Amino acid sequence: MKIASVRATPLNLPVTMGSGARAKSTSLSLCLVDVELDDGRIGTGMTAITEEEVVASIVNDIASHALVGMDPLRHEQVWDKLYWLLTPRGQSGYASHAIAAIDLALWDLKGQILGQPVWRLMGGARSQVPVYATFGFAFFDRDELAAAAKAWVERGFKRLKMTVGHHALQRRDEPRPLADVIAEDVKRIEAVRNAVGPDVQIFIDANCSLDYFHASALAQRIEDFGIAFFEEPVSQNDIPNLVKLRGKTRIPLAAGQNEGLASRFRDMLVAQAVDVVQPNACITGGYTQCLRIAGMAAAFNAQFANGGAWPHHNMHLHAGLANGSLVEYHSVAVEVCKQVFDDLPEPSQGMLALPDVPGLGFRPNRERIADLAKRPGSRGVGKA
Repeated sequence: MKIASVRATPLNLPVTMGSGARAKSTSLSLCLVDVELDDGRIGTGMTAITEEEVVASIVNDIASHALVGMDPLRHEQVWDKLYWLLTPRGQSGYASHAIAAIDLALWDLKGQILGQPVWRLMGGARSQVPVYATFGFAFFDRDELAAAAKAWVERGFKRLKMTVGHHALQRRDEPRPLADVIAEDVKRIEAVRNAVGPDVQIFIDANCSLDYFHASALAQRIEDFGIAFFEEPVSQNDIPNLVKLRGKTRIPLAAGQNEGLASRFRDMLVAQAVDVVQPNACITGGYTQCLRIAGMAAAFNAQFANGGAWPHHNMHLHAGLANGSLVEYHSVAVEVCKQVFDDLPEPSQGMLALPDVPGLGFRPNRERIADLAKRPGSRGVGKA
């Protein structure tokens, strides 16, 4: 039983959120990777929040040639080979995404070969995971944001996440003063809290779009709203700035969804820079590396959660491990995945039940994918 081929398919997928006059159409890219064995079985992984065309080229033109003939069950051997092929001097970036997609495909195959769902192979700590719904995007005005929050609570969600910062550093030359951005964010958070009441958890995410000064100012002004955590508050997940910010706010800090190296999580934990580490299985080197990071989080008694969306892949990690916890049910990412995969489980009352089907438990729809693959690539704008 050997790897016969590895092939990637870049996809740039349309998605519309909201309805009526405030409907927002955008696109989100992802890259599927199929690992096929010499007996015909296929495992499928994916990555996203990156340039799908670049990752596909890395997989098809470089990684695939190195993996043919290898044993698919020896995921540590394959991971190490890919690391030294694509990341030999500590860089990560696109390499981490490519490794993640291949690694997920191998774990999908492992489950098929052994007749077990992936979450059981990782330890089977629980058969369902709690999810938080990421719903609060910049295109909503305050009233629409509050209405959307109420609608998600009515669907059974008691944990909601909204974005703040809104690419403030990237857009500072529009001009768009950062002080104005965070002043509006305070009002938006207050509107959501008033809409959902005190018993719903609210998480916020700046997507690394603020500097320390403005992230600190925002945190101080919203402490009384009971924020469950503040995700990626500062640019580059800058560790010294995270340490300073954590020392000045009662709000727990979270980070890590786009980090590519396990050593970055070690550095965050040693520096006590965050309360929650958030590797993403689709980005941070796949399950193989995320398992190592989860072990570090356990050793430091830090919370280990999912940031960066793609719940149906990350749910296996958090169901498998005893210290697994929250999984992000990102509404845009979920709508994109529904175009690609069949049999995706739906959450109920804020919980997502794990499938008992061998492997990942959901399968790519090849007919739809073939049609979607005809769309032009994102050319750098596939991050919604």
